[in-house]
Amino acid sequence: MIVYRVGPEWSATVAQIEASLDGARFIECGATQEKSIGWCEPRGEAHGPLVEAVGGQLIFKLMIETRALPGSVVTRKAKERVAQIEASTGRKPGKKEIRDLKDDIKLELLPQAFTKQASVGVWIDPEARLLVIDASSQTRADEVVTMLVKSLDGLAVALLDSKVSPTTAMSEWLVSQEAPAGFSVDRECELKAADESKAVVRYARHPLDNEEVRQHVQGGKLPTRLALTWGSRVSFVLTEGLQIKKLAFLDVVMDGASAGKDDGFDADVAIATGELRKLLPDLLEALGGEMQAA
Repeated sequence: MIVYRVGPEWSATVAQIEASLDGARFIECGATQEKSIGWCEPRGEAHGPLVEAVGGQLIFKLMIETRALPGSVVTRKAKERVAQIEASTGRKPGKKEIRDLKDDIKLELLPQAFTKQASVGVWIDPEARLLVIDASSQTRADEVVTMLVKSLDGLAVALLDSKVSPTTAMSEWLVSQEAPAGFSVDRECELKAADESKAVVRYARHPLDNEEVRQHVQGGKLPTRLALTWGSRVSFVLTEGLQIKKLAFLDVVMDGASAGKDDGFDADVAIATGELRKLLPDLLEALGGEMQAA
């Protein structure tokens, strides 16, 4: 999960957003198309809305489809064609001709290649002016942001940044063996040496409030991942890049939400956004507050 701050100048109604996204609705790859990207229905219902408003929170989904055509297959086929040309004409094709051969082979093979789909959930909190992308890598998040900015006029976003870096804060928590207010340190951590050795120490299902961990940090190994729990309600792993991974809502959240709420999409969105709208400000406060853009 990667979090952005939405610029103050952007605003739009749900109807305006729907109309904007409809111009980039997802269409499956054509026979010779390597990649297709576009917006699809968050509820998964065909021909449904592309933006869902639940309790004032806006939910989107981006679909990315690719055709998997291994480069090794294209190269092998190209070598076979080159050998045929040499055998029949006695000449060796040049670099440009080989490139053209590879392009032709790719077009021939693409219709036979399998397609792979991946979807990315997107949440905008208009009131808090936050954009949250359910992506595991910055590269994928960048892809989503590019599509959002293209689709929604006037939208500008910047990565959420804290005054104290996550690495510095996590180091302090591990050395002092004191978690920030409202949080507890769990049993997972990754430490990396900053020197040429690039040594890595990983702890899993292991207590971190001990002298060994403290010595690793004091010896120069920097925490790049640390498991935390917020308010005994949400567990997650914080990374050095202020990304949130392995997010999980604990039983107390699910038990409390089940009373009086229907199961399904709306309930899931209400639970997730309701908890995260409280967690994110607390996490920023634990990291010294938000770094304001210059």
